[in-house]
Amino acid sequence: MASPSQPQETAPVPPPPMSPDGPGQVPYGYPVQQPQPGYGGPGIPSYPAAGGYGWPGLQPQPNNGMGTASLVLGILATVGFCAWPVALVMGVVAVVLGALGRGKARRGEATNPGVALAGIICGAAGIVLVLGLFAFFIAVYNR
Repeated sequence: MASPSQPQETAPVPPPPMSPDGPGQVPYGYPVQQPQPGYGGPGIPSYPAAGGYGWPGLQPQPNNGMGTASLVLGILATVGFCAWPVALVMGVVAVVLGALGRGKARRGEATNPGVALAGIICGAAGIVLVLGLFAFFIAVYNR
C-alpha cells in the first residue's frame, strides 16, 4: 500500500483530442462531405451522384373556389326557386362558374371537378324549377 506522500505509478495519459483546426477548436456545424464518385463500373458511363435533398419550393395551391361557389349558388338556386329573380340569376351564375371550374380542373389548376359538376347540375335544376314556376303561373292566370 502506498502512502499519501509517495507518488503512485499510473499509465501515461493520452493527449486531448485535436480537431483539424488545431487544439481546443471544436468544428462548427456538420462535417463537409466530399462529393461521391458517380455510379457505374469501369467502362460504364456513370451518372453524377446526388448532391443531397434540396428544398423543392412551394407548390401552387389548387384553385377550387369556382367549383365550390358554383355548388353553393346551385344549391341556393334550387332551394330558393320561389324567389324567382334571385334564383334565376344564381342558377345562371352557378352554371357559368361550374363550367369554368371544370375547365380549371381539366387543366390541373383545381382538384374538384366533381364539385363543379354538381354545381352545374344544381344550377340547371334551379333554372328548370324557376322556368317551371313561370309556366305554372302562366297556365293558372291565363284561363
